[in-house]
Amino acid sequence: MLVTTSYEPSPEQLDRGRRLAAEAGGTFVPRKRLTLPGMRAKFGTPGGEAPAILVATERELKYYTPEGTALFFHPSTASIRAKRLLRGEDDIMLAVTGVMPGDRVIDCTAGLGSDAIVFALATGPLGAVTALESEPAVALLLQEGLAVYVSGIAALDEAMRRIDVRRVDHLAYLREQPDNSADIVYFDPMFRRPIGASSSISPLRGMANDGALSPEAVAEAARVARKRVVLKEHRDSGEFARLGFEKNARGGATKVAYGVMTP
Repeated sequence: MLVTTSYEPSPEQLDRGRRLAAEAGGTFVPRKRLTLPGMRAKFGTPGGEAPAILVATERELKYYTPEGTALFFHPSTASIRAKRLLRGEDDIMLAVTGVMPGDRVIDCTAGLGSDAIVFALATGPLGAVTALESEPAVALLLQEGLAVYVSGIAALDEAMRRIDVRRVDHLAYLREQPDNSADIVYFDPMFRRPIGASSSISPLRGMANDGALSPEAVAEAARVARKRVVLKEHRDSGEFARLGFEKNARGGATKVAYGVMTP
């Protein structure tokens, strides 16, 4: 992966680009006058394989796949859900998980963090949300985005800053946790049966870990969770039965359902 900046970067941008390259195990390339296609052509492999490119600008971080698709951090539906919560309205995920202020939540498949952000709002300053993401580029976008994104909603921004992002496989992380050390363990893996209309997920699907959730991970989650283990999946998915979850179809009119396991 190449890491670069926008044209005519500030010293701060250059420092950030070099830091991100070191963290991601990528190669920092000064932008100069290079376009992104020009950079791909210059630094691609002899066989024609184009590199992925991470671009650090003053305000955001964008990841471009070798095909040119851009992915960047945005609270997405978390912004809408946050506004509803702040108006005193309910959130289906929070109702199903039973999360309370002060709880510790482990989001095992964070992606770009929409659900983790809502959990952080619900758990509040005395709670803790740990967001696990196994794919380095996605984890980097999430970590940087949560640290610097400004939504204009103070409570939402504070919630984002409280999330602890870990670049790790969820099974490896859960194995290291003591018994009953979290209140909620949450899984939202890539659906075995994709929802075609979910445009917010489509750019992420090519980058995210698309492996099926393992029974061992669920067993570890049940050991770690004091209250509940929750799985979010397509409402018609066979994953609930395969993994031993009781399906709770509180996704309303959507195609999303939640599976609940009480340790």
